[in-house]
Amino acid sequence: MGNPVVVSGAMISCTFGMAPSTLNVVVPRALVEGRPVATIMDIAPMVNIAPFGMCMSLSNPTVAAATAAALGVLTPMPCVPAVPAPWTPMAPLTLFAGQPALVAGAMCNCVFGGVINIGMPGAMKTMAG
Repeated sequence: MGNPVVVSGAMISCTFGMAPSTLNVVVPRALVEGRPVATIMDIAPMVNIAPFGMCMSLSNPTVAAATAAALGVLTPMPCVPAVPAPWTPMAPLTLFAGQPALVAGAMCNCVFGGVINIGMPGAMKTMAG
């Protein structure tokens, strides 16, 4: 048995973000439980992955600069997700428009060191493996 399929509107979070966010699927390939299904390539910042409020990663140049200006006091700055690689793991046997389906339990990394996780996949009855 597989994991629940991730659909548009799924709740996601980042280890360095201060607020949860949502995953948006802008190219509907198919509908699962009435919502567009996500694939491992739904990683575009500000399009698929909305900001997580404020970023607390010192690897983020804006956070590092603001923290330095505050004499070393961590100063969060607005989050701008930067994801260089697809979500992993995936459902290799379930393809939508030639791309593996995104499933609950998948994660991707932000270039600023954060790990982006899926909290609520949005689809609860449909599984992929």
